[in-house]
Amino acid sequence: MYCLTPVFFEGRRQNRMATTRIISMHINKGKTISECLTDRTDYATNPEKTAKGELVSAYQCDPKTADAEFLLSKRQYKSITGREQKNDVIAYQIRQSFKPGEVTPEEANKLGYELAERFLKGRHAFIVATHCDTKHPHNHIIFNSTSLACTRKFRDFLGSGKAVARLSDAICLEHELSVIENPKLGNHSYNKWLGANAKPSHRDLLRAAIDQALLQKPKEFEQLLKLLCEAGYEIKRRGAAITFRCSGQKQPIRLSSLGDDYSKDELCAVLAGTRQHTPKKKRDITAPRKNQLLIDMKAAMRKGQGFSRWATKENLKQMAQSVAYIQDVADGDYDKYQAMTADSVARFNALSDQIKAAESRMAEVAALKGHIINYAKTREVFEGYKKSGYSPKYLAENEPDILLHRAAKKAFNENGLKKLPTVKSLQEEYARLLSEKKSAYPEYMEARKKMREMLMHTSNVDVVFGKNAPDKEKENEHDRR
Repeated sequence: MYCLTPVFFEGRRQNRMATTRIISMHINKGKTISECLTDRTDYATNPEKTAKGELVSAYQCDPKTADAEFLLSKRQYKSITGREQKNDVIAYQIRQSFKPGEVTPEEANKLGYELAERFLKGRHAFIVATHCDTKHPHNHIIFNSTSLACTRKFRDFLGSGKAVARLSDAICLEHELSVIENPKLGNHSYNKWLGANAKPSHRDLLRAAIDQALLQKPKEFEQLLKLLCEAGYEIKRRGAAITFRCSGQKQPIRLSSLGDDYSKDELCAVLAGTRQHTPKKKRDITAPRKNQLLIDMKAAMRKGQGFSRWATKENLKQMAQSVAYIQDVADGDYDKYQAMTADSVARFNALSDQIKAAESRMAEVAALKGHIINYAKTREVFEGYKKSGYSPKYLAENEPDILLHRAAKKAFNENGLKKLPTVKSLQEEYARLLSEKKSAYPEYMEARKKMREMLMHTSNVDVVFGKNAPDKEKENEHDRR
């Protein structure tokens, strides 16, 4: 099996309708890339887990040969870019689990496909395998770390798990599935809710110590570090990384993890007088409230009476905002508001489809351009292969070029190309599509923001009026029994 490295940046949550997790896959010792890819894809598409393969879908690849196609793209990447990394991530997996009874396995597969399509923006091939052999249906979404154009690789960014989680919730909202925002178990999230009244974290204390040291006007970065040492911090250097640890602190803190205005380069610029330092302030609790989904009171009560009372007050405040919002935009007419919400969703979907179509065509153009370039580069080698009578020895010596040539010819045949377009015409088409996408994107972002806000207020009102709750008559009847 793979060495699975989970990314936990808010990526796995327990008390939501759908939980998500993103995992990077590396090569195991003693195994080839091909063997590792085959192991993982075989497990995901196991017929016993996917209703004999009925619950498997794919984008820009065949589920039966996805491992081979992923491997070929990596060889093309090396040929095009000349880059090869040791211990490289060969693929990524997103796991998406659903609450029992919320969706059918078929619906779960469609939701997983939409999640992968929107998160990857049509730039990477992927398969979606829905396992229905457990109480809760869940998706294994495996996507190629190499892009379709074979010129770039997916870079796992800070907060990628959080981005996947938020996108999953947005998709559930759009499909009218329950996505009540539940509090996490643990003090960390509670401290975030408390805002300025919360106990400061070690990072907050370190930022404050740096702010105080800067007030003493040190002339050089070394003097700044000396002041922090005097403030009780132990400082260690490992190459370019600088870490800090104070008494009572278990794990050291990297300077680079403190955010904007606190990196070494930015602090040196402040000391040199070319930049102004802006201390990071905690959330202002007097600022306007941010719209949010209601807190699940069942989860709140499990944390105790104090937290439950706080959650009740928060829900009342948020409900007041939701009612006021509907009053403002629809004069308090909920039917009218629902119609406006439907129009907002339709507008967003139209813009989303427009951008997706442009991105899909851009991916096709980029891939076709790569194939044309590869075809031209490897034509002479392939002619030599034919003249050799398809010699196995010649194939072994020139396999990468021959594979690229065959892949290019296969792509031309699949697209029905009798006459190849010029690279220049493809570049012009790509530039035009990119311009259209950029011009539509601001309107798309505004439409998405409005749709999310309207759906969020709809969800809050539906919870209060019991539209998302179990049938009360059935509950009462069950209690009488």
